[in-house]
Amino acid sequence: MLLRNFLKKSLVYYLTSQIPEGKISTYGHIAKAMREPNASRTICKILNINPTPVIIPCHRIVYADGQIGGYYEGVNEKIVLLSTEGIIIDNKKITNFKDILFTDFK
Repeated sequence: MLLRNFLKKSLVYYLTSQIPEGKISTYGHIAKAMREPNASRTICKILNINPTPVIIPCHRIVYADGQIGGYYEGVNEKIVLLSTEGIIIDNKKITNFKDILFTDFK
């Protein structure tokens, strides 16, 4: 069980690290890439304890409707990080969500 949890965390961090600057993805897309389509909440919990934010760019993970969602340093910090990458946000929602959605996980 402990090994399975470690492997799951490692895979979430690995997949999240693939999202390039200026792109975003969703908890659901990470779950699908893991072949665990119902694991969105688990992924959210794992990213909430991300030991190296920004290096493992959990700020690039948003909700499926384009809403920003939470961030360990607060939503405003997440907005700042995404904005510095050129992502346009209006009222805590990504305006060009479909254009910058990353789903090409390896």
